[in-house]
Amino acid sequence: MKLMDKRNSDKKTAITKDFNFKQFSIYGGMSGMPVSTDGILLGAWSTIEKSENILDIGTGTGLLSLMCAQRNQQAKITAIELDDHAYEAATHNFSHSPWQERLCLKHQNILTWQPEVTFDHIICNPPYFNHGEQARLQQRAAARHTDTLPHDKLLLKAWGLLSVEGRASFILPKMEGDQFIQLATSQGWSLTRYCEVKTSTRKPVSRLLFELSKKPSETLINELVIHTKEQYSDDFISLTHDFYLKM
Repeated sequence: MKLMDKRNSDKKTAITKDFNFKQFSIYGGMSGMPVSTDGILLGAWSTIEKSENILDIGTGTGLLSLMCAQRNQQAKITAIELDDHAYEAATHNFSHSPWQERLCLKHQNILTWQPEVTFDHIICNPPYFNHGEQARLQQRAAARHTDTLPHDKLLLKAWGLLSVEGRASFILPKMEGDQFIQLATSQGWSLTRYCEVKTSTRKPVSRLLFELSKKPSETLINELVIHTKEQYSDDFISLTHDFYLKM
């Protein structure tokens, strides 16, 4: 991801590439938030099968909400997004999906939002640049910079929005993920699942998928390797084949 060039800082939007999945499509519009492997991994890995009421924090163009809707045909999903262009794209994507009656989109700041219900599962692909780094375009910078959603405030808000038995799922780069988990446990969260993601067996861990709960629990630890011998691994295919067109 490129750092912001101050000479080009007036370039605030960009047309974002669309992406087609087996059962839905993502229109990117002017969001500056393209579909990422991170999002697909999180949407496929999260344990939302038995959840009735799911919250997607910072939905962007709606990818995670749509993946949850496909995986759980009974769940109601609430998605919240602050960015105007991403909200417009998510509105389009929800309305053109097979599950629009179960999808609710809010154009608000999660930190000031006060719903009347709690949620069985919270799913979030959080921002992770702590300071100094900015993406080239405004939307992607906001999506990836913790100035817009500090991790400590995100965790406190998620605690208040999650039901007693609920779970919250996240994905972050390795270093930021470990810092996030340390912060979460200091606030009283328990780590229930922890998955180290490698692009290949020879590469170091690049991402962490992890799940938190309010109640004490043993931690299930595993590893996911995306590529083996220059092709997708069996584990990656098994996890994502319901979504990718060519799997």
